[in-house]
Amino acid sequence: MTATTPAHRRRAWRATRRAVLLNGALIAATILTLGPFLWIALASFKTQIVLLMGRVTFTPVTMNYDEVLFGRTSTFASNFVNSVIVASVSTVLVMIVGFLAGYSLIRMRWPKFVINLFLLWALLFNLVPPVTLAGAWYELFRTIHLGNDHVALILAHTTLHLPMALWLLSSFLRDVPRELEEAALIDGAGFTKLLRRVVVPVMMPGIVATAVLVFIFSWNEFPVALALTNNTSATVPVGIAKYAQENEIKYTQMAAASVLSAIPALLALIFGQRFIVKGLTAGAVK
Repeated sequence: MTATTPAHRRRAWRATRRAVLLNGALIAATILTLGPFLWIALASFKTQIVLLMGRVTFTPVTMNYDEVLFGRTSTFASNFVNSVIVASVSTVLVMIVGFLAGYSLIRMRWPKFVINLFLLWALLFNLVPPVTLAGAWYELFRTIHLGNDHVALILAHTTLHLPMALWLLSSFLRDVPRELEEAALIDGAGFTKLLRRVVVPVMMPGIVATAVLVFIFSWNEFPVALALTNNTSATVPVGIAKYAQENEIKYTQMAAASVLSAIPALLALIFGQRFIVKGLTAGAVK
């Protein structure tokens, strides 16, 4: 039987303390992350009076969801459809353009300074607040008769999220072995077949991770959607903002609409979770 020395006890104590601190930090981070969403979810089952009185215990009601989904003046259903259309189409466009642009930058024989300048420009554009572009886009699309239309918002979202996709896809593409592409070319594969049969399957985790992020950013985008849409083309964030009226803020209905609007993003994250983990850690271990 091995005796426990003071040095062993100290090491064990330090390891236990580190584990406790790490787990405590993770629990605190989880509470800080999920706490606001839990508060909103609980508020969606309260009446306006109960919420404003700050009661902890209450009798759950579903009237807020009924009003959001089936109310005569509610436009949430059409806002939801608009968001699905805009987020889906803009995500597809971003992925196609971003993938081809990233492949061109990484695989084609561009001078290195051109690649660095292009990626730097994409980074700087991504740092520009979208609200500063909304006014110019509004004037542009109104001039070409695309104001308050799905097409205008899709083009704006594609422009907004393309730099992020370009950076991510370029990073993932660097981890694709050139030998695979060279072997496919030797076997007689054309450019389209090379991308479809070799590059895309190898990059699939990164592609899915990027697509999920682009979709979520497009789904949640508010200032540009507010400037480029009207009552018939408004997206979910704009529809939720309408519950803050001049004489009244319908907090509980706003909470119910917020919970419903989070469902597509949660489904996308659940669907792409394993791809996101693989994609975001690609190249971390060689």
